[in-house]
Amino acid sequence: MNRTGSEQGWIHHEDAVQVKTPVPFPLKWVNSYLIRGTNGYTLIDPGIRTEEAEACWRRVLDGLGIGMGRIEKIVLTHHHPDHYGLAGWFQQQAGCPVYISQAAWEQAQSFWGDRKGPNGRRLNEVMLDTFRTHGIDEDLLAKMGALNAGRVGSVTPHPEVEFLRPGETIALGDREYEMIHTPGHATGHLCFYDRERRVIFCGDHVLPKISPNVSYIPGIEEDPLEEYLKSLRLVASLEVERAYPGHRDPFATFSGRAREILVHHERRLADMLDALRERMTAYELCRRIFGKDLSAHQMRFAMGETLAHLIYLHRRGQVREWRDEAGTVSFSV
Repeated sequence: MNRTGSEQGWIHHEDAVQVKTPVPFPLKWVNSYLIRGTNGYTLIDPGIRTEEAEACWRRVLDGLGIGMGRIEKIVLTHHHPDHYGLAGWFQQQAGCPVYISQAAWEQAQSFWGDRKGPNGRRLNEVMLDTFRTHGIDEDLLAKMGALNAGRVGSVTPHPEVEFLRPGETIALGDREYEMIHTPGHATGHLCFYDRERRVIFCGDHVLPKISPNVSYIPGIEEDPLEEYLKSLRLVASLEVERAYPGHRDPFATFSGRAREILVHHERRLADMLDALRERMTAYELCRRIFGKDLSAHQMRFAMGETLAHLIYLHRRGQVREWRDEAGTVSFSV
């Protein structure tokens, strides 16, 4: 039986303490994990930086009797703000090292730091240009741009980092975990797998009940959906009895859930092919598949996912691409 302090925001599991760190998105919280070891605690994915999240962590650590000095290291599955954002703040408080894959770190810097993306521009700017080419109107683009600009504060200060290398192992607490590169949801995404105990910390790669977003980001992955499907097939072959995901609750049916998500994307591709009997832009297709009543935040992810599926289909010759005199791209079967 798990011991719980759920009214304070944490749950004790066999392998870790699950901390439900609040996020200002519809998902409401992200899972952070504290793993106890001889030399202190490993913290996986501390969450996004907001006043509410900082207050949550002070309350949790106080309730658990863990001082900041007991945080031995921070390990990040990937660079998305709801996982990465508090890493620098924690590092300042605890004085501990922060570990992340190099590919994930480079993206964090290209979105919100000093590193430039394709053509010497920020990735956020390049993404908005891509969305414009695929039919999104200027009013919605302006709203997305404002959201991007407002995200900087929730990922700063950036931590000083050390790079994780896929294929090697890392100590989480007192046990060694294999680091498995699982791109698709995010380039540089890592899962941490204890083969002996059949335990995996899977970040956002495999989630119970919901399907992780798979978005096209210009200049990062040419075919992100293909990368994701390959990653899913890889982890579906692992023997896993306990999976600790980035969202929702830990679960036992890891391999089965990975196969369910594979089927989900097969159906999504079929739905898009059916819709593309009528020629339309990616934005029009996005609204057809995901609905019209989406916020700018939700539409950004829906568009990224629509483009990832269209690229997958186009690279396999299943849809044709058209470009009008204004440069707007549309697709059809």
